Amino acid sequence: MRYDAIVLGIGGMGTATAYELARRGKRVLGIEQFGIPHELGSSHGETRIIRLAYSEHPSYVPLLRRAYELWRERERRAGERLLFITGGLDVGTAGSETIVGSLRSCGEHGLAHEVLDAAEVARRFPGYRLPADLMAVYQPDGGFVLPERSIVVHAAAAQELGAEIHSGERVIEWSPAGQGVEVRTDRGVYGADRLIVTAGPWAAKCVPMLKRLAVAERQVMIWTAPLRPERFAVDVFPIFNMEAAEGRFYGFPVYGVPGFKLGKYHHRRERTDPDGMDRECHPEDEAVLREGIRRYFPDADGATLAMKTCLFTNSPDEHFILDVHPEWPQVAIAAGFSGHGFKFAPAIGEILADLALDGGSKFDLGLFGLGRFGVKGEARG
Repeated sequence: MRYDAIVLGIGGMGTATAYELARRGKRVLGIEQFGIPHELGSSHGETRIIRLAYSEHPSYVPLLRRAYELWRERERRAGERLLFITGGLDVGTAGSETIVGSLRSCGEHGLAHEVLDAAEVARRFPGYRLPADLMAVYQPDGGFVLPERSIVVHAAAAQELGAEIHSGERVIEWSPAGQGVEVRTDRGVYGADRLIVTAGPWAAKCVPMLKRLAVAERQVMIWTAPLRPERFAVDVFPIFNMEAAEGRFYGFPVYGVPGFKLGKYHHRRERTDPDGMDRECHPEDEAVLREGIRRYFPDADGATLAMKTCLFTNSPDEHFILDVHPEWPQVAIAAGFSGHGFKFAPAIGEILADLALDGGSKFDLGLFGLGRFGVKGEARG
């Protein structure tokens, strides 16, 4: 059987893409080397932040608005909740990139928000204990999505619409074949008109030109037992994105696991091979995370309930890569989500379907093209 499209990597982005292609009536094959879902990549850990006051760049906000719409549509279709609104805090000093960027996005896109000093944050959200030099932008639409359930929902919906999904199947190579592609795995050979690469930390192994542009990094998440659990409940504790003296922390209220969850961007700055990564969690990992908990969330500084590793795939500027291959326009690429991509998954699925089928997108993809790295891409947007 020949397919209209093959999707390599059936995680957060891949399942959303397979669903969107199937929804458009295309013959779709999704290939995943592990299970669906699994804990060896980037799309696990009970919760993933979603936030609208995007400090990284205002260009993300239109994609986020679409993602919020699509998450609600997915919930209606599946009959289960995937998106939880808690409000969100962007925290930093007055001149920090986080505060300046968050306010810029709020201003350019007319987003409801409040600017709070440290004392007001503590009064309204007593789980936080910020020093006086930090402030926060509160945006009421922040919250979290459930990554594992979202992957299952997208995969099941894609299958219901006729998509074929293979797990436990490793891709050996792919190559252009006329105007289409051929993919060889450890189980067979498949042909398609289009190829979409959503391989996360394995993207550079699928597309060698991404070797310096999509670099895997080891991360660790921790869940701790709060000393004052009532301060970290979903209905009273907003998610946060915090630029502090020690680095950039992010975290969540108690959900799914009976603990407060915290991580740190660029945890110990460990570039890694995703096939050889150290997946054990060590005292050194806990020390990095405890530093943030003890200083900023002391009421959460109880026993460790769980720690897990995951992977970021960083681009040089930490903006996404969404483009078509510079040599083979029948190949669309999504990579380099740099630890902040999962929230966009359903919108990315739409964008990749558009890139694969039409070569362009209704969204402005200028920020995300390969051309910014001196690689000529052909995506139009």
